[in-house]
Amino acid sequence: MARTYGGWRRRRSIGLFGLGFGGTLALLGCLVFLMLSGLYAPALAVYVLPVMVVVFALAAVPVQGASLLGFLMTRLRWRWAALLGHTRYRAGVMVEHPRALQLPGILAPVTLLSCEDGRGGRFGIAWNRRLGHMTATIRVSSNSVWLAEPSEVDGWVANWHRWLASLGYMQWIRWVAVTVESRPDPGTALRDGVRAEIDPSAPGAARKIVDDLVRLAPAVSAQIETRVAITFDPRRFPVPPKNRLEAAAEVGSYLGTLESSLSGTGVTVLGRATPQQLVGCVRSAFDPAALKDVNTMVQSSPDDIETGDWSDATPIEAEARHDHYTHDSGTSVAWVWQEAPRTHVTSTVLAELLAPTRWTKRTTLLFRPWPAAAAARALEAQNSAAQYKSELSWRMRHRVSARDSQDLAYARQAAREETRGAGLVQMSLYTCATVDAPEQLKQAVAHTEAAAETSRIRLRRAWGSQDVVFATTLPLGVCPPFLIQRGMG
Repeated sequence: MARTYGGWRRRRSIGLFGLGFGGTLALLGCLVFLMLSGLYAPALAVYVLPVMVVVFALAAVPVQGASLLGFLMTRLRWRWAALLGHTRYRAGVMVEHPRALQLPGILAPVTLLSCEDGRGGRFGIAWNRRLGHMTATIRVSSNSVWLAEPSEVDGWVANWHRWLASLGYMQWIRWVAVTVESRPDPGTALRDGVRAEIDPSAPGAARKIVDDLVRLAPAVSAQIETRVAITFDPRRFPVPPKNRLEAAAEVGSYLGTLESSLSGTGVTVLGRATPQQLVGCVRSAFDPAALKDVNTMVQSSPDDIETGDWSDATPIEAEARHDHYTHDSGTSVAWVWQEAPRTHVTSTVLAELLAPTRWTKRTTLLFRPWPAAAAARALEAQNSAAQYKSELSWRMRHRVSARDSQDLAYARQAAREETRGAGLVQMSLYTCATVDAPEQLKQAVAHTEAAAETSRIRLRRAWGSQDVVFATTLPLGVCPPFLIQRGMG
């Protein structure tokens, strides 16, 4: 019997009609004002009542996973940004400008640092100059769950849970982004990779055998990469660093511990992403047509890639539309995770969504570990909110819906598991599909949404935020929930 997993739940607040604490207070204040005006100024209440109805409808009516007010505000903000020209990026071939070699949009404050790894090599750090965060990327290769025993797969999942739970004791780790990128490969990556590893002094017979194997390999294959991008906040280190050099050294030391602990989670650590690999990843995302040349340069002549800035990765042009994102030779569509699976699922639930297709696709799972010291209080607050909602439903309708009952059960289960040492992690999922020709866009959209339904999750198009989600799927440390909390989203 296969083991199943579940228990995800959306974070809730003690509010009416899905509103937050502030929104509930505002709604109650409006109702009190309406009652007072009805008692002491009935003529005023006639004019106030229609306004209250409109405000209530804007706040309570759900539209595409958000309130009607939030949906309209998103449209208005995007329209205003498009009117001001903030949704378009144009770069010249020869431009003398202090910000000529920066990435577009939300990635503008990100710069690339090259650091020593203590093993004779170097690795890249994406440094956000505005937030002060540093993001390092670990390249891994995931093991196949179909070729392993079920007990071994259960051990991988348990070790992954323990790895995430341990992050709650490292307050300097803000979030972890696990990205699986799949793209069609015409076979050049295999050929170039094998040629780069062949020793010129090897026997001729051995080289002929390897050449024959490469020649007989399928002409069209899929290239899959898995990356674990860890974002650090140097200001939260036990001893705050004095400069970037000390901060990068601290990041490198913590990466060694995190890499060793990842070995039991069902992945093989390939190493840290070098600056050249980060530049190549960003360049191929903005310009899919340059994928072949980028792979060749990264494998055969990485020293030819400029890593002092983003000059080799910056797109020539990019424009964020309301429903898609155009950039150089590609057009992308992005989605966000609207709802987790309602039922218990197996360890292969995301297989359809992560499967390779005829276009480039990146799927990112973003984990934000909750501090271990505050996890108990947060879960107790969620338990109280779920219980309050259940009791309120019983008092108003004399019944409790099955969904509310299940949500309360999940909240109590999470609180019990935390007392036994489990960690608390906030999750979100982002998916981006990139096509070479605009006429392939509809097919990519239909296929991705169908794969998400097969994986028992519900995706919502990132209306008005296509460029933000596109950037989130890159190993550069972008976290949309954090930006929204800071008023940057």
